[in-house]
Amino acid sequence: MDHYDSQQTNDYMQPEDDWDRDLLLDPAWEKQQRKTFTAWCNSHLRKAGTQIENIEEDFRDGLKLMLLLEVISGERLAKPERGKMRVHKISNVNKALDFIASKGVKLVSIGAEEIVDGNAKMTLGMIWTIILRFAIQDISVEETSAKEGLLLWCQRKTAPYKNVNIQNFHISWKDGLGFCALIHRHRPELIDYGKLRKDDPLTNLNTAFDVAERYLDIPKMLDAEDIVGTARPDEKAIMTYVSSFYHAFSGAQKAETAANRICKVLAVNQENEQLMEDYEKLASDLLEWIRRTIPWLENRAPENTMQAMQQKLEDFRDYRRLHKPPKVQEKCQLEINFNTLQTKLRLSNRPAFMPSEGKMVSDINNAWGCLEQAEKGYEEWLLNEIRRLERLDHLAEKFRQKACIHESWTDGKEAMLQQKDYETATLSEIKALLKKHEAFESDLAAHQDRVEQIAAIAQELNELDYYDSPSVNARCQKICDQWDNLGALTQKRREALERTEKLLETIDQLYLEYAKRAAPFNNWMEGAMEDLQDTFIVHTIEEIQGLTTAHEQFKATLPDADKERQAILGIHNEVSKIVQTYHVNMAGTNPYTTITPQEINGKWDHVRQLVPRRDQALMEEHARQQHNERLRKQFGAQANVIGPWIQTKMEEIGRISIEMHGTLEDQLNHLRQYEKSIVNYKPKIDQLEGDHQQIQEALIFDNKHTNYTMEHIRVGWEQLLTTIARTTNEVENQILTRDAKGISQEQMNEFRASFNHFDRKKTGMMDAEDFRTCLISIGYNMVR
Repeated sequence: MDHYDSQQTNDYMQPEDDWDRDLLLDPAWEKQQRKTFTAWCNSHLRKAGTQIENIEEDFRDGLKLMLLLEVISGERLAKPERGKMRVHKISNVNKALDFIASKGVKLVSIGAEEIVDGNAKMTLGMIWTIILRFAIQDISVEETSAKEGLLLWCQRKTAPYKNVNIQNFHISWKDGLGFCALIHRHRPELIDYGKLRKDDPLTNLNTAFDVAERYLDIPKMLDAEDIVGTARPDEKAIMTYVSSFYHAFSGAQKAETAANRICKVLAVNQENEQLMEDYEKLASDLLEWIRRTIPWLENRAPENTMQAMQQKLEDFRDYRRLHKPPKVQEKCQLEINFNTLQTKLRLSNRPAFMPSEGKMVSDINNAWGCLEQAEKGYEEWLLNEIRRLERLDHLAEKFRQKACIHESWTDGKEAMLQQKDYETATLSEIKALLKKHEAFESDLAAHQDRVEQIAAIAQELNELDYYDSPSVNARCQKICDQWDNLGALTQKRREALERTEKLLETIDQLYLEYAKRAAPFNNWMEGAMEDLQDTFIVHTIEEIQGLTTAHEQFKATLPDADKERQAILGIHNEVSKIVQTYHVNMAGTNPYTTITPQEINGKWDHVRQLVPRRDQALMEEHARQQHNERLRKQFGAQANVIGPWIQTKMEEIGRISIEMHGTLEDQLNHLRQYEKSIVNYKPKIDQLEGDHQQIQEALIFDNKHTNYTMEHIRVGWEQLLTTIARTTNEVENQILTRDAKGISQEQMNEFRASFNHFDRKKTGMMDAEDFRTCLISIGYNMVR
């Protein structure tokens, strides 16, 4: 055993040294190694249901590298890290390298970082080390092992064939006859070796590769073109591929050897003993695996995130896909071995095999049933947890979305509700603010449902044990507190708006009442001032008495007017009292009127000042009208005497000129006496002129005491003087005519009688028609 370990160490150190010297690979060799090593790895990985595509990329996270080692070694490695970070990958690769090292392999210049970084040469070197350890090291032929043993095996198997001389693992295989010889030696029905030609290496190589892949389950690891086109094929690639032939054919050889041993009774007994030991060991290992696995499956510790639970699910799938299938095979094989052993013992007349306590097939089946039950429960728990986390993630996202929408909506609302804009607003603006506030309240009520949904989601997250419930609860509480505050601020603002509206409506009503009463009162005062300052013009004592009576009536209304003034001022004072009591900030003056209390008081004072002035003016005018009345009566008394006297004299003079009493000389004397009496009446006319002068100076334009005006008296007086003078002149002319023509008094009387006859209007004159008629009557022919 010591010799084997020493030889094993030497065998492995030599390939590592070779590899270090070959770090700078020939590109053609590197290409061959990539293909060969990839195919070799996949030939084992496919047993676990997977494969690789790019050898330096697919082993970087260490997961498939650990799986490859588990498949080719049949052992369980440490649990891999499932994270995606570099540290997780390095940890997995180190676990694989540690496992390789545990098999006595010294790794030189190969580190986990190079593998994780995708270093192609380091990755190929590592795979080659694995191939040496698990595919070549165990080869033993006639006291030689590993590479020498494999070479010796090839030489022995191909020795009978012509044109085949295997001396190495590179140029000896270029013509392909070596591969065909190995296949023909073990399976002659697969290849007609006699038809192969040494000068056609491509055909030979492709034939061997295709047959091996199709019938021997050896994957195609090399390309015929690469081998032929390379002066010296890569030794490691050839060794790897050839080792697959060794393992494929050595199995048949082992079966043959086992058959020979069965012939020996001792070998049978030893085999039975070995089967018993294998059963015990396999049962112990299987039970131990079940014992370790059940607690893992019964672990129901929940994860906080979906990613962590998905990792657990992935681990469970790996368990189902990678770890459990070999154990199922072991269990099946265990039952087969147990039945086989019992059969052999029965055929050999040996007592039945009784496994150790607790390792019966039934015990294993019971334990396996417990495993299956735990597995089923674990799977159900995983799915429920994933559904729960999916529900939690959905609820959490829904909570965040609704919370964000709500917080965005509430942003600035508290500041808006705390505004004091209503303090300086008018009534119309307050009403507009109330309408706006009602719209906001409707909007607030519409958002109540969202707040309740947020609270309900938060409650459900708590009930489902959401890992981030504290932050959710804090945010939900903040939203609820803010919502309560918004409600309180909304109610407070509504009360303030309604209170302000009520106050402003009261003030508005008072303003309106003030305007309704102030306007007519102001108009009354302005009319009163206008009347009191109006310059009156009267001509009679009755008119001034009427004005005086009206003024007295006006003064009688002043107490009531003063009460109205005080009532109006009281309305204004009520507004001022409300403003001071409730601290109302009035934005302007009375919108219904421009009349101020100061203006009312000013006009009232002015009215009070004008009243005595009006009294004085009326008294003065009354005295003046009394004086005028005396002048009227004085003038009227004289005019009523003078006027008729002038009229009488005019009539008397007219009668003298018409009537024919006495001679012309008598008439002339009579007229001269009238003229003398008229001249003696002149002083009365002058006195009347003096009275008239006083009336004019007093601006008296009418006189109810007489119908005669001074103009009438003057005209009558002048007519009287003119008439007396004209009549006197006519009589004088008649006397001259009579004396000159010798007309008798009788003729004169006749002429006078004719004239009076045709003076139908008795005016002392005849118009044209009367004069024509008169001429016709005295004999004048008026036709011509």
